[in-house]
Amino acid sequence: MKPFTFDQIPAMMNKIFKKLEHLEQLFEKCSPANTDKDEVLNVADVSKFLNLSVSTIYSKVCRREIPFSKKGKRIYFCRNELIEWIKSGRVLTYTEIKSDIEKRSKI
Repeated sequence: MKPFTFDQIPAMMNKIFKKLEHLEQLFEKCSPANTDKDEVLNVADVSKFLNLSVSTIYSKVCRREIPFSKKGKRIYFCRNELIEWIKSGRVLTYTEIKSDIEKRSKI
């Protein structure tokens, strides 16, 4: 960084302040407090979150394929439960399958 004059200090401080504000906003989005919070979503939110149509969400609820809660006539979803539901459908790689077979054959 090249040296700057005394007259340039206010502009440099303003630039630093803006960058710090931007960093604070990024940290707030990524903070563990936001990820630990079990956010409650409605059907429209889940549709956006999973990138599925609202009718597909209702179909999955009807067939009990997706975790949900019902209070009265309203359907609610927990973000953390949806993330776990997505993770539970993970497909193993060939390497993982091969490793599992090798472990079982040694027993």
